[in-house]
Amino acid sequence: MTNPAVMMGSKQDNDERRGMEKLNMQTEDLTQDNIERIGELFPNALTETIEDGETKRAIDFDVLREELSADIVDGSDERYQFTWPGKRKAIKLANAPINKTLRPVREESVDFDTTENLYIEGDNLEALKLLRETYLGKIKMIYIDPPYNTGNDFVYKDDFRQSADEHLEESGQVDEEGGRLVANPSTAGRYHSDWLNMMYPRLKLARDLLSENGVIYISIDDNEIANLSKICEEVFDERNFLGLFVRNSTPSARDYGHIGKMHDYVLFIGKDSDRTLTRMLPENDKSFNYADERGGFNVHPLYNANESFSKENRPNLFYPFYLYPDNPIGENFFEIGLEKRENAVEIFPPKSLKNGVQFVWRWGKTKAKENLVDEIIGYQTNEGNYRVVQKMRHNEKIIRSLLVDKKYSSRRGTAELEELFGRKTFDFPKPLSLLVDFVASGSSSGDIILDMFAGSCTTAHAVMLQNSRDGEGRRFIMIQLDESCSSESQGFKAGFKDIASIGKERIRRAGAKTKEEAGLMGENLDIGFRVLKVDTSNMRDIYYRPDETDQTTLLDLADNIKEDRTPEDLLFQVMLEMGIPLSASITESQVEGKTVFAVSDSNESVFLLACFDTDISDEVVTEMANRKPLYAVLRDSGMADDSVAANFEQIFKTQSPQTEIKVL
Repeated sequence: MTNPAVMMGSKQDNDERRGMEKLNMQTEDLTQDNIERIGELFPNALTETIEDGETKRAIDFDVLREELSADIVDGSDERYQFTWPGKRKAIKLANAPINKTLRPVREESVDFDTTENLYIEGDNLEALKLLRETYLGKIKMIYIDPPYNTGNDFVYKDDFRQSADEHLEESGQVDEEGGRLVANPSTAGRYHSDWLNMMYPRLKLARDLLSENGVIYISIDDNEIANLSKICEEVFDERNFLGLFVRNSTPSARDYGHIGKMHDYVLFIGKDSDRTLTRMLPENDKSFNYADERGGFNVHPLYNANESFSKENRPNLFYPFYLYPDNPIGENFFEIGLEKRENAVEIFPPKSLKNGVQFVWRWGKTKAKENLVDEIIGYQTNEGNYRVVQKMRHNEKIIRSLLVDKKYSSRRGTAELEELFGRKTFDFPKPLSLLVDFVASGSSSGDIILDMFAGSCTTAHAVMLQNSRDGEGRRFIMIQLDESCSSESQGFKAGFKDIASIGKERIRRAGAKTKEEAGLMGENLDIGFRVLKVDTSNMRDIYYRPDETDQTTLLDLADNIKEDRTPEDLLFQVMLEMGIPLSASITESQVEGKTVFAVSDSNESVFLLACFDTDISDEVVTEMANRKPLYAVLRDSGMADDSVAANFEQIFKTQSPQTEIKVL
């Protein structure tokens, strides 16, 4: 029998000789990424430093300062900035890597093998870091309803959260000996800092995940609207601010204090406002005053009423139409053209009543000629005047900034959830109509929608409902902290131990209800979700000094996987590491008695083949190579002997040279 310690050593040597790549199994270090990017621009600013006994690349800031000397703002120089105690730590936290993974939980999932939706349970900062590699720039819409920081809703306790003493020191309210520098320190300021430190890294990671044409909606109230606006300006750039929704959350008002509060807000921001894509919302109750063979329409003047555009600066848009009164087309409508005929009425754009500026048409001659009568037509007003008008056929409108309809109220959200569960289970869920309108406006076919403060999962419900209406197959990713329900909460009294359980149960119930009500439109509706939980890495966290390593230790290290982890756990960590969508199709097959996982895309092309069993033979490796995947992964300790380890790369090089092979 081969000695495991000797086998491990020989396999390591073989790996080094063959250049076989081992999976890193931790999230990306964004600080090092930034260093590499700066190094590409300024190679002379790159240097090296020793950290924990390891040599790492670093930036020589003195050199970088010289390169940028004309534009450096330094020291006490005045500049526009928004800062708070703990901000530096928050930035570091956003960039720092983590050794975590996502573990699948089949028993809590719905349609695990076929769904493209995800429910992730755990801290959303860790979840976002784990998703970053795979979903970088791929999320079309993000909605978040974070804690409003009202004093009793703050449950996120990141490493940077400060004690009162730490806050006093960093905010400059005590001297070096700890003596107070101000008579009345701002206790409330500390809570603002805690909230900002919680939000800042999450928003930075959210921006990374957004597609270039993507949008983010953030619900908030008076407590933190000013601070949220400031950090969003910094993270997203103020030019990408698209607007501020004001929601009539409490139509009957909350009558306490000095003002009856009726509203809260939703910030609306694009990743890049020049590329942002949104859609108009349907006006199902809109009526039309006129009709032709193509359907109903209303009329709108063809001239441009903006005084900035005149015949002086837009001469190509100033020309006459000719209305032919002898050729009526129904009541009050007449044929028009660009050629003068007998009895024709010449029509130019009018002048502004305020300043007498000569208006111009909205269309040039070429477009006008192509759409005569079908889309633009002559019209006689009730006063007997002739106009050129456009037929406006659409029954859609851009989403409005004032969300005043009662369907947007918090009470409506509570009633909807109560109807679904048969009792009250969650405080202040967002109303379904609010999220349906955001989903309809901010996304389209096949898009991914993310909610990282999922709560009762109104967002997931809205995605399924909108898909049932337009059949566009959007997908959702919900993230929720495993926050316990207090013993006094409605959720606890309804039998739920934590908020995540409420959200998952809502998706189950809402999905079934939506599919039933959709009828034929719901046949292919995806109402499932894969449950994944944030957990420690699947790999053992063991570090030894040379003088602590003996034969027994080497035997233990022959397997570097934690004992409680399943092959499917390992598969999902490999998918994360390699940037494979966590909703990809997964199938299992048996090869020589070993389980081989195949991860495929929608076209059934095999991304990845992985086998995490032990005693893998050449026959198993050969069969995997014959399927020609893009990637192939085996456990480092899983090969039967040195011969298989040595042949692993050679077999793939012969049978499937395009495959990248890695070991775990």
